[in-house]
Amino acid sequence: MKYVVKLGGAGLDTPELMQGCVRAITDLVRDGHQVAVVHGGGVQLTRMMERLGVKSEFVNGLRVTDAETRNIAVMVFAGKVNKGLVAALGALGQPAVGMTGGDGLLFRARKKRTAPDLGFVGEIVASDPRWIESIWKLNGVPVIAPIALGFDGEYYNINGDEMASACAVACHADALVFLTDVPGVKGADGNVLRWLSIDQIAEMAKSAIISGGMLPKLGACREALLNGVKRVRILPAAAAGSLPDLCSSRVAHGTEVMVA
Repeated sequence: MKYVVKLGGAGLDTPELMQGCVRAITDLVRDGHQVAVVHGGGVQLTRMMERLGVKSEFVNGLRVTDAETRNIAVMVFAGKVNKGLVAALGALGQPAVGMTGGDGLLFRARKKRTAPDLGFVGEIVASDPRWIESIWKLNGVPVIAPIALGFDGEYYNINGDEMASACAVACHADALVFLTDVPGVKGADGNVLRWLSIDQIAEMAKSAIISGGMLPKLGACREALLNGVKRVRILPAAAAGSLPDLCSSRVAHGTEVMVA
């Protein structure tokens, strides 16, 4: 089976959790599955911006990205975060190839048109999955940073969840899994929803039951399901050990997002 795993939040920032995540990814590959990893790194980017004296600003869960912020994002995402994941997989004997969406023109972007303007924030408009497939043929794991090239030659900051969704669609993935720092999607009563229909998302957003970073995440889930990805699950990084069992047995963690 083909898996796209999005790794972000505490799964990147906590060494123990990251080790559990990369171990689960390695186990998937050793079980004969093809796995692509898309990572975020918003916490690490905010931390670096603070060190450099640059203010972070968000609109509906998306970071406002001027040219300076974009350049820092390229440095953090394509550098420390990406290569740290490659090293963690390599330490377990799993070959991995780190890349951005701009490498090999893997993903092409255009400026996301929003009000207010978000600067160098992009959305994926084209993909070339041959590079991912070539790495898979060599039993490797592509590790993809959420940066893509626009047709104007500029790098764009891509929301990691949206990048993961675009990757899953491009690769005709069987499953898209978001390993994150929340237990799942919470309903109005504060309890984690085990199942969530995409038809419920708009109403939950309107009622402010979901907000912030969960908005683009659920939007990414919806896009993946409507474009052929068979299964989409939001799974807490602490439960990454259940990832290899996701499609073969009942998993009691996180939220399964479904078409209906």
